[in-house]
Amino acid sequence: MKKKIINIVLLAATVAMTGCNDWLDMSPTNKVSEKIVWSDVNYVTQYVNGFYPYISRYGAFETGDSQVGLTDGLTETLKFGSATPGTNVGFANIIAFAEGGLAASTAAFHFGAWDDTYTRIRRVNEFLYGLKKYGSNFDGDTYKRFEAEARFFRGFLYFQLLKRTPEVILYNEDLLAITENKALSTEEEGWNMVESNLSYAAKTLPAKWDNEAGRITSGAAYAMLSRAMLYAKRWQSAKTAAEEVFKLGYVLMPGKTAADYAKAFTSMRDGNTESILEYNYLVGGPNHSWDKLFMPGGDNTTMGGRATPTQEMVESYELATTGGYPDWTPWHNTTTGTTDTPPYAQLEPRFHASVLYNGCEWKGRALEPYVSGKDGYAVYDDGSALNGRTTTGYYLRKMLNEGYTDYSKACTQPWIAIRLAEVILNHAEACYMLGADGANDDLRQIRERVGLPYSNKSGEALMAAIRQERKIELYCEGHHYWDMRRWKLAHTAYSGQNSRVHGLKIEKQGAEFIYTYVDCDRKDRLFEEKLYRIPLPETELSNNSAVKQFPCLLYTSPSPRDCS
Repeated sequence: MKKKIINIVLLAATVAMTGCNDWLDMSPTNKVSEKIVWSDVNYVTQYVNGFYPYISRYGAFETGDSQVGLTDGLTETLKFGSATPGTNVGFANIIAFAEGGLAASTAAFHFGAWDDTYTRIRRVNEFLYGLKKYGSNFDGDTYKRFEAEARFFRGFLYFQLLKRTPEVILYNEDLLAITENKALSTEEEGWNMVESNLSYAAKTLPAKWDNEAGRITSGAAYAMLSRAMLYAKRWQSAKTAAEEVFKLGYVLMPGKTAADYAKAFTSMRDGNTESILEYNYLVGGPNHSWDKLFMPGGDNTTMGGRATPTQEMVESYELATTGGYPDWTPWHNTTTGTTDTPPYAQLEPRFHASVLYNGCEWKGRALEPYVSGKDGYAVYDDGSALNGRTTTGYYLRKMLNEGYTDYSKACTQPWIAIRLAEVILNHAEACYMLGADGANDDLRQIRERVGLPYSNKSGEALMAAIRQERKIELYCEGHHYWDMRRWKLAHTAYSGQNSRVHGLKIEKQGAEFIYTYVDCDRKDRLFEEKLYRIPLPETELSNNSAVKQFPCLLYTSPSPRDCS
């Protein structure tokens, strides 16, 4: 990315605080001079507020995490319904089947977020530059607060880059030292940048803000640090950060029923005690299209059903109370199907809070995801318009607002960026990798919250249990695909015939339903090992002579292969 020394003109008030609510709202203003901005603590507060939308940019509600948006659609857990290139819906399948989507020339577009992230890093560094220049205007605590908030975002942004590409270009707030051409850092240097910035924020920020709910807290910084350090393989740092979160009083929401469990995805202002970091949306301000894109087709035939849960995901849920899995063999009939009712009612609360299935109650009616039903069924890639119909026999329920019925209005439920359940699972993995006690207790806590039993495990069985709980607990929260990448399991799980995803074609025959097992991919997926490292974008290669396209690592070979 070509860099130039910038004559800084600061953008004031990209985000303002809302009245007595004290929740972050965004209100753009005109540009003003740097001296005016730095003369008033309120102006500087508005300036740093402009970084807060970055929290949501890399979440599942938006497309910053990838051009696809919801990266679970690249795994066995979620099926995007379209195969049409040029749409966000179609991109998921282009990538999954490697139809050019995983080529070096296109991977940076689909997964990189390189240019946008560096633009945001530059803005944060400009803020820190101005803070050092004019910081004498503020008392020491105020100065530290501003610095800590900004450094949280710098650490957060570099984490987004490093989970894609191990070597990145590091810039700090010394703008006068920026050169046009700058080499890549080492992986260690990159993770040092992330850890130092998030650690500073965690140690400096308050555990709670007076009258300013929604701001970054020490808990949010420690939680983000616990996540980032798993990717860095700095297990002790991940473990310690998680334990600092545990000291701060967050509590898992009840989860014995689906309705209770669903409250874990509501706002902290509504009593969600496990929300650690969230981004709140407004009807007249920032908002998202989650409900419109993922609601059942029967709610609105022009939208909905963008991606739907797979049979593989459904079969990942255990039986309520007893644990273990039902025998799904009768529903794997690919020819005549079966009229037996699938064992949905017997499954644990997280299933019912996450998946809509045939006959379940939704907005006061029974869901109809069958051929010619109200919600409908469509064969994947048969050339017909989906019109919101499912290709798997299911619809997504998790994080949908059942009270959302006026589709002319924006979707405003909050994005829960980090919650306690994730931090507990981060801690479990770190303990396992360190050979330390704690992982079994962590898993027991996660499972007992939803009424599932747990018996202690060790060795690979323990790690398998950690992976399984992350898959279920964090479903559609933007973790599974990236987890599979950092575990180096994606190239085996998402390649070949065994990687195809399935669903149930449901047909109504009188008072009965016929369930037929169907292949929803209709061709093999392909995840190439070289794509564990996302290639550098052409924009960087063209404008920075100090970098070259790095070799793509082949983890089964000692010799690297050129990305190009």
